Amino acid sequence: MLEMDKKSFKKAYVNKFLEMHGVELKEGNNQQKYEALGSLVRDYVTRIWLKTNKKYNKTGEKQVYYFSMEFLLGRLLGDALLNLGIRDICREALLDLNIKLEDLENLEQDQGLGNGGLGRLAACFLDSMASLDIPGNGCGIRYKYGFFEQKIIDGKQVEVSDAWLKEGNVWEKRKAEKAEIVRFGGEINVSEVDGNLKFTHVNFEPVLAVPYDTPIVGYENEIANTLRLWSAEAVSNEFDFSSFNRGDFLQAIKYKNSVESISQVLYPEDSFYEGKMLRLKQQYFFVSAGVQSIIRHFKKHGGNIELLDEKVAIHINDTHPTLAIPELMRILVDEENLEWNTAWRITTNTISYTNHTILAEALEKWSVDMFQKLLPRIYMIVQEINERYCKELWNKYPGNWDKISRMSIISDGKIKMAHLAVVGSHSVNGVAKLHTEILKKKEMSDFYYLYPNKFNNKTNGITHRRWLLKSNPELTKLLKDTIGDSFIRHPIDLKSFENHLYNEVVLEQLGKIKKFNKERLASTILKNDNIRVDPNSIFDVQVKRIHAYKRQILNCLRIMDLYNKLIDNPNYDIVPRTFIFGGKAAPGYYLAKNTIELINCVARKINNDSRVNDKIKVVFMQNYRVSLAEQIIPGTDVSEQISTTTKEASGTSNMKFMMNGAITVATLDGANIEIKDEVTDDNIVIFGLTADEVLSYYQNGGYKSVDIYNSDQRVKRIIDDLVNGKYHNDKNKFKSIYENLITYNDEFFVLKDFDSYLKAQDKVDTLYRDGNKWQKMCGVNIAHSGIFSSDRTIQEYATGIWGSQVIYKNL
Repeated sequence: MLEMDKKSFKKAYVNKFLEMHGVELKEGNNQQKYEALGSLVRDYVTRIWLKTNKKYNKTGEKQVYYFSMEFLLGRLLGDALLNLGIRDICREALLDLNIKLEDLENLEQDQGLGNGGLGRLAACFLDSMASLDIPGNGCGIRYKYGFFEQKIIDGKQVEVSDAWLKEGNVWEKRKAEKAEIVRFGGEINVSEVDGNLKFTHVNFEPVLAVPYDTPIVGYENEIANTLRLWSAEAVSNEFDFSSFNRGDFLQAIKYKNSVESISQVLYPEDSFYEGKMLRLKQQYFFVSAGVQSIIRHFKKHGGNIELLDEKVAIHINDTHPTLAIPELMRILVDEENLEWNTAWRITTNTISYTNHTILAEALEKWSVDMFQKLLPRIYMIVQEINERYCKELWNKYPGNWDKISRMSIISDGKIKMAHLAVVGSHSVNGVAKLHTEILKKKEMSDFYYLYPNKFNNKTNGITHRRWLLKSNPELTKLLKDTIGDSFIRHPIDLKSFENHLYNEVVLEQLGKIKKFNKERLASTILKNDNIRVDPNSIFDVQVKRIHAYKRQILNCLRIMDLYNKLIDNPNYDIVPRTFIFGGKAAPGYYLAKNTIELINCVARKINNDSRVNDKIKVVFMQNYRVSLAEQIIPGTDVSEQISTTTKEASGTSNMKFMMNGAITVATLDGANIEIKDEVTDDNIVIFGLTADEVLSYYQNGGYKSVDIYNSDQRVKRIIDDLVNGKYHNDKNKFKSIYENLITYNDEFFVLKDFDSYLKAQDKVDTLYRDGNKWQKMCGVNIAHSGIFSSDRTIQEYATGIWGSQVIYKNL
């Protein structure tokens, strides 16, 4: 914890403002005040950061490097103040200067470095590693523009550039002296030197990878780890005047533009060749820069390269960073001159892999032709890995060509990244118990039976410091008042809160806190969306990436059915509900974008119908992001976790809502099962098909959505409403959704689960009417949420995969 008093903080802040802006504080605007505050806090953090790095270098502790395409950090100022232990001092000091801390915090741009759960998980993991005193580093790309800023115009998603860096970023430090060269294209010359093959990369396109480092502060423990993000720059910044003078204007700028595009935007549209090529470039760019940097640092501090795996752990977050495997092999074989088997031992012992999905669309495959052209030496290494591995398969399964072909890394002109990740790592983990069992017994069963000791489960977690302490200070105070503050360092201690749920005063306080947070959220909705919602209604929330398997369509159809019931029977008795949606659809994902438009058209219809809008309202909150989630989650009554069973690997929003006292409506999918096991059936609302039923339908058939359409009049009515002009003048507007459900037989069982889902919502309505019972359910969820802290998850990774020592001095 940083030793600081209000007087010294106030003095330091005023001096920092004057130093930066050359005017007195009272003459400055809020942006200048935010920049001065961020800069001052960064100065405090930097002292801890330098001290931490010196400590790690001196002690030689094993370093963990977490490679991820996404790090969805959100805003960092509030986190830094909280973890430094000076948030209250800062707030009071600023108030003395007639400045509200919250006003300055709201000026900070969410860092545009991720899209969804994958990136937010990575951010939570960095926070936990720092707070547990684990030497953990993030490695990713410094995207100039984020995924995109979402605007809803005429009900449609419109993608606008997320220029999150337009006001700069006070938290990062450019480290030009630590830049690395990444090579693309060209040819490989092979020669023999002293009886060994020598591989020389020539005629390549060089790209300068420049690191920008951000400190990640641990909670009150004087530790600051590093997130290193790489930016692509031309090797020479000088303009090619010779080309320009010859009239070759395009050639003069082609190289620079090609290079800078690599770190321009997260997830470029990859439905065409150039987009795929750019995405592959991005993936190799950051893993090559990252692995080179790791080796350079390791050797600089006297590391023996043959002992690399004892001092370094590289973790790849999904398949995007899988090229770390052949890149590490390239360095060990080509540059460090190690023998192949030695290099392979080091590589596999160093690298571990988390699988986040069983969806085929996310298990990346690259065309051999494109891969070989862009990464000629890496392709040769992957080819060699595959040949040696297939020999192993042949010895294990002689003559079984179908199995060998199915398990091969390279087959049918494709390189299968998930296969490479499994073969080239010592650990493969799923992110929830069900997901891991599906990996082992179904999706990756061939690999599990070949390498059973590699597979393990590490259920995801969230950092309670951001999602409880920072996002919900009122609930945090109640918890401290009732059970003390040990849960901050031992989140499992939240369980003792359950002992206080027989106290009506505590239950009343829980209700008041939720009402306060709902009023705050209602104000945000009015300000941002110009929709007035009733904080006394049930706030029923589904916020996450828009995707067919996450089934926002099921939720929307339920609302359409409820609307019909209220029109047919004005006296239909329900507790008023406000349905809140949020989330982005990938720019090229038509069905998801069509779903957003449907939700907004249904919202427009219902919100303007005076017959029902005192009972139901529908809101789609645009541009869902971390800072918005921090307002939505504490104000939620009902958390919709309704993915098709077997499709959601884990989920983490379910944990955030639970920790803030929302009741989960859920399928038995992902971590929902483990939440149910924690809170028992009495404190969660479960519906829908089981995993065995879903897998049976996929394997054996037997489901016809049209049969439900023809037999259930509620379903027929709402499905017909999609295409009869009720919600849009263009009757074909939602034809794709209609066809997805009926013509193409409802791949994600929306209609199959519809009746069960409606019964679950009726149960919610009944439960909510009993205020004490509902608050007790909320309290049970809060009390049992500690097991889902990312601190627990990271301890499991550290001891079970990385071989890191967990320091318990602050736990």
